[in-house]
Amino acid sequence: MTSGAVAGEAPRFLVDGMLGRLARWLRLLGYDAEYANDVPDSDIVRRARAEGRIVLTCDTGLARRRALRVLLIRGERVDEQLAQVVAALGLVFDGALTRCPVCNMLLDDVAREAVRQRVPPYVYGTQRGFRQCPGCGRVYWRGTHWQRIWAGIERATPAPSAPTG
Repeated sequence: MTSGAVAGEAPRFLVDGMLGRLARWLRLLGYDAEYANDVPDSDIVRRARAEGRIVLTCDTGLARRRALRVLLIRGERVDEQLAQVVAALGLVFDGALTRCPVCNMLLDDVAREAVRQRVPPYVYGTQRGFRQCPGCGRVYWRGTHWQRIWAGIERATPAPSAPTG
């Protein structure tokens, strides 16, 4: 990777169109990962420079651009890709679901009663904590799917500590 991230700041990513699943997984880890689908390389370069983002790409031509923080992704499977990014940048995961995996917005805590009509009755009856995306309106909770997500994160990250709650 060319040039390092600013010390003390969480890295922010611009993920090219070939790596949409990687963008979702980085968001699940809590990282700002904008997805640049169907965007010309020149726009990716301009935006990454203007916003101080690290470009994640499989495109060797894009990866060779000068004065650009870029990581050339080698793996074909998303778990390999995520493991590469985690290892290259020393990413960590604290177990908190903070970003919408769909639209990248920071999630807000939401009162349980406010989502009563938006989640299945069983979920409402068994879950206490809910988060909502202010962008797309999706509601999130730590259901059984969270165990599968956590298992995927464990495969790609070095020895995370299991989240509570």
